[in-house]
Amino acid sequence: MNTRPIPSTKEALPVIGCGTYVGFDQAPDGAGQAQLLDVVDALFAAGGSVIDSSPMYGRAEAVAGELLATEARRDKAFVATKVWTQGRDAGVQQMQESMRLLRSDRIDLMQIHNLVDWKVHLATLRQWKAQGLVRHIGITHYTASAYPQVEAVLRAEPLDFLQINYSIDDREAAQRLLPLAADRGVAVIVNMPFGGGGLLRSLIGKPLPAWAADIGCSTWAQVLLKFVLSHPAVTCTIPGTRRPEHMAENAAAGVGPAPAATFWRDKLAAIGGG
Repeated sequence: MNTRPIPSTKEALPVIGCGTYVGFDQAPDGAGQAQLLDVVDALFAAGGSVIDSSPMYGRAEAVAGELLATEARRDKAFVATKVWTQGRDAGVQQMQESMRLLRSDRIDLMQIHNLVDWKVHLATLRQWKAQGLVRHIGITHYTASAYPQVEAVLRAEPLDFLQINYSIDDREAAQRLLPLAADRGVAVIVNMPFGGGGLLRSLIGKPLPAWAADIGCSTWAQVLLKFVLSHPAVTCTIPGTRRPEHMAENAAAGVGPAPAATFWRDKLAAIGGG
């Protein structure tokens, strides 16, 4: 799988990861969790590493921690999670609980989820980074209505990562946030690369255009992921899935070159991106 550097550290990060929202919120020791082990192994087999979670995602952190319990799997993972609460003490307690659930004494990326009480948590995250408890820090959001606040924080604060929504049918982040992140040396993780799933569902059964093969795509999911990776500011994208065959399919979009942004100019309308 291709990698792109995290600007602040130059560490190479694989371009396709796995989000855990909904899909990893499974009962412990059930059939669903066993299938998720195959998802994680499919990610690693393809050269991926990023697994992104949050306390907001029900049992996802605990399930991810169980799946990464062996040293061999944890060593392959770039584990990202979030703080999502009000107040310093509550934030510290929540992050400590995330570390317990994820079975790790150091988190690769801790993010302030949807900018909730961001000033308070950012001060804590800087301390934790200095102490080696987290390796990278960042902020997240997923709605365009929050973009002005996201932009203000990006301009004011040095950060390692921004996680934001971006897809063929939701391109507003490319107007200001993605270029700003590039200018500020901030890595970008794209959530919702399938537009929340609605766009991908709308394409089911629709024939792939002939040009899809020209960019190394054999499925619509790969086309949508290649579009996201075509933006030079994007470091990684994290489509969620609970099916190992879909994880392997998604990961294949991270192989080979992503087309230039100009490639898409006459193709978006046919896909549903206006």
